[in-house]
Amino acid sequence: MIDKVFINLPVKDLPLSVRFFTALGFSFNPQFTDDSATCMLVTDNVSVMLLSHEKFLQFTPNPICDAREATEVLVCLSVDSRARVDELVAKAQASGGSSYNQPQDHGFMYGHGFKDPDGHIWELAYMESQEQQQG
Repeated sequence: MIDKVFINLPVKDLPLSVRFFTALGFSFNPQFTDDSATCMLVTDNVSVMLLSHEKFLQFTPNPICDAREATEVLVCLSVDSRARVDELVAKAQASGGSSYNQPQDHGFMYGHGFKDPDGHIWELAYMESQEQQQG
């Protein structure tokens, strides 16, 4: 069974990415942080490794795509309310990110997203529990 998930993303400017995600409320594990990488804590079992391009290329034989021009991954995070979705998108926009679509309201599920400074797409979703859906 899988214990933890580490998503690895290349970033052009590591300090800028750290400032951006700190403004959204994320914290970082100093044990896995240096001038070329940092470990952003999402949950107890999910982390995002933000890696300089040089560091990222140590792990892949493929070139890094420009996430502003092509999509290599969609990261979707589940949050605890519709308000939290809107709050994080607003914080992302205020911190140098951008939105690329309108909020999506499907009744039981609400979502919106943003692009970080490197163009990576982050979806945010709130899903009502079964009990909430039943009234």
